[in-house]
Amino acid sequence: MRKITQATQRATQFRVRMFNTCRTWLLTVATALCLSVHVHAGEAAITAVEINPAGDGVYQISVTLRHDDTGWDHYANRWDVLDENGNLLGSRELLHPHVNEQPFTRSLRVKIPESVKMVTIVASDSVHGDNEVTVTVEVPKE
Repeated sequence: MRKITQATQRATQFRVRMFNTCRTWLLTVATALCLSVHVHAGEAAITAVEINPAGDGVYQISVTLRHDDTGWDHYANRWDVLDENGNLLGSRELLHPHVNEQPFTRSLRVKIPESVKMVTIVASDSVHGDNEVTVTVEVPKE
């Protein structure tokens, strides 16, 4: 039987962390690519989501949106973070149009209970409201 050294254990732990990071990144990219085909014209589209632990159950969530903002009458005005049951965990208000800044990324720190394994991001605009096309991502381990 082979004796496992501390170096071997550390290498294995590193490989597992790298695998989980790559898997989360690939799922995010694949979801964003699929969404770009299915978004209705005029609605706020989520093109990327990044979620990183910030400590004590708080996560930094960065969301990239694309929307054909035309000015104050029609612009992407919010994105929400929901748990698996649809409960609101956090909301990022977008206080002005981003006519000349597309796509754009904004971040929010959100306290996520340890029992929550996946969160769903919902984008909204001032005319259509919440987009039915959402992005669900895995909450990484701290």
